[in-house]
Amino acid sequence: MNYLAHIFLARHSHDAMLGALLGDFVKMNGAADYPNHIAQEIILHRKIDTYTDQHPLTQQAKELFSPLRRRYAGIALDIFYDHVLAKHWQHYADVDLDQFTKDFYRALPTRQSFFTEHLAYAVPRMVQQDWLGSYVDFDGVALAIERVSTRLSRNGHLLREAVLDLEQNYVELSEGFFEFFPQLQSFVLAQREMLILD
Repeated sequence: MNYLAHIFLARHSHDAMLGALLGDFVKMNGAADYPNHIAQEIILHRKIDTYTDQHPLTQQAKELFSPLRRRYAGIALDIFYDHVLAKHWQHYADVDLDQFTKDFYRALPTRQSFFTEHLAYAVPRMVQQDWLGSYVDFDGVALAIERVSTRLSRNGHLLREAVLDLEQNYVELSEGFFEFFPQLQSFVLAQREMLILD
């Protein structure tokens, strides 16, 4: 799961949504530096990533990638799954995608004190380029993969070429998401209840 899915799964409050976003910018042991309701979402972000990476449906999806690029399939799938979520948003959300993203973008500046250095750098670009809304088009997937590939120390071209695998297996990968995402939603609900009890 990439930014959009994490934020969507934490949509019950703006602080929770920020915590879900911070999960990509804060290490697990760094969660203790944040208020509990934000820290819980940072921790849950990591649990979501682990659950997604290890899920049999995700493992099956990775097998559809070329062996040369399979090492980067997880990254490509995370971004692609945000695309499928955005494209079929009305099946999962009761608010318009554009309204959802704009509301989140408006809330971010009021929480700047919680930003890491890297998040402070990323947020203006996220808002200006509408990273969350751009997932609705497949071109947005390619662009997001391009951005991530520049942060790899080597073999960024293999991640960029994984777009070919996404295109060639678009229908099957989309169907995998439709089967997987409700299971992820149930997992998140159960995990959040456990965190609250703790």
